[in-house]
Parts: sequence; C-alpha cells; structure tokens
Amino acid sequence: MPSTRASGLNYGSLYNVVEGLEKRGFIRVTETVREGRRPERTVYEITETGSREFVDWLSALITTPVKEYLQFEAALSLLPALPPAEAAELLRERINELEHRLNFSKLTMENMREAGLPRLFGVENEYMEALMQAELDYVRSLIKEIEDGTLDASRCGGAGSSARNLQAGATPTGAGGVTETASPAVPPMSGARPRRLRKTNPGGDQCESFFPSW
Repeated sequence: MPSTRASGLNYGSLYNVVEGLEKRGFIRVTETVREGRRPERTVYEITETGSREFVDWLSALITTPVKEYLQFEAALSLLPALPPAEAAELLRERINELEHRLNFSKLTMENMREAGLPRLFGVENEYMEALMQAELDYVRSLIKEIEDGTLDASRCGGAGSSARNLQAGATPTGAGGVTETASPAVPPMSGARPRRLRKTNPGGDQCESFFPSW
C-alpha cells in the first residue's frame, strides 16, 4: 500500500479503506493480537485475488496518464483578474515557496543516501523534484514575459477586418503607431460581456483585449 503521504490518505479514512478491501475479498484477517494495555490489533494478509487486483491497478497507474485537477492550473486560468504587477509579485512568492520545498526534498534524499537506503525507495521524491523544477522554470519565464510586456493578451484579426472596424477618431498610442480604441461601455446587466480594448498594430491587424490592464 502506498504511503499516506504519497496517496493523500489519513489514518481516519484508512480504516474505511481496509474495511472495503476486506469486503471485496482483496485481504483477509489472519489474527487479532493484544499487547499489554494497548487496544486489539488486527493483522491482515493480501489474498490471491487482491494480488491480481493490485498488479492491474498499479499497471494502469503507470501506463495511463490521467487528468489531475491542480489548484495552480485553476489560478493561472484566472490570472488576468489581477493587475500584471501584482500577478508577478504573487508568482515570485510561489517561486520562494517552491525553492524551499525543493531544497527540503533534496536534503531528505541526501539523508536517505547517507543512511544507505537504495535509490529505488525514493524515486517518487525524484519525480516530485522534477515537477517542482519544471514549475520553477515555467513560472520564472512567465514572470519575465509579464514584466517585459511580451505575454500576449489580445486576440487579433486580419488587416481587412481591422480596416472596416477601426473606429473614427482613434488616437495613436505607444510605440510603432499602435492605435487603441475602447469599445462602448456595456450596461451592468446579467450576461454582459466585459469591456474590451481594441488595438490596431502597424501591420493593420486589429486586436481585442478583454483585459485592458494587460
């Protein structure tokens, strides 16, 4: 059975898991023992059916990637709700936390090696370290794009479309003669679309941004 740290189980729910495994015939009771004044302890063993089920389950876990719903993924999908400077600062805080956790994991692995434990006992830690390092690299690059203004936050159409839709009286702003026109404010009603900012770049493409601060 995987460690409670890796599986996310707590000892309270573990009793329900054991009960379920026994009902399905995957494990069976071998003995019940008592030591001193401690509560009775039930000892289980895996059955032949349980062994086959375990191999099938483990094989599926190893071979088949599944969608895992990550909180950070959800946060990134809502990133435009924050001003760019604040988003970058919060991402820096995440980097600090990731670096702390990565260093702690590496220290744990070093202690395991010094204790003479085989590397095989820590491959899940190596995997988590690889994920943390990949996230660190991504978040650092994301911060850089936010701060230097290269993170694309607009939807652009063709030159013909922009020529037809460009509003009269627009004022050139920014480098390269980019023209910006704000769409009319939308009345506050149910289902109203967010206020958009239209930009026409020097190549004649019209771009729409639903997040003007970006």
